[in-house]
Amino acid sequence: MILAVVVHPAHIQDRDGAKQGLTLLQGRFPRLPRIWADGNYAGELMPWVFTFGGWVLEIVRRPKGVKGFVLLPHRWIVERTFAWLGRWRRLSKDYEALPATGEAFIYLAMIHLMLRRLASP
Repeated sequence: MILAVVVHPAHIQDRDGAKQGLTLLQGRFPRLPRIWADGNYAGELMPWVFTFGGWVLEIVRRPKGVKGFVLLPHRWIVERTFAWLGRWRRLSKDYEALPATGEAFIYLAMIHLMLRRLASP
């Protein structure tokens, strides 16, 4: 399940957008010790994450010298979540004019998924 959502314009770098998203998590999840990310988030974001929230930012990298598809630990969770969101017609493409509308539809999709899981026998 998604803990926080930030939709930002394409001209904002992923590392800067991550800071916006992580500010939403501060103080809300005290048992959150580690955050996994891909190589785009390496660099100066790692020490910022630790000083800001006390979290460890662990970069999941692709093994060197491997060609083709490789199942990377913890990355499939993110890709699976994107696939769930892609089932929603409104989220399959970027139709929204405002970032807040896109965030709201992501929350609605995840609420719907959670309710279906809770209601299933």
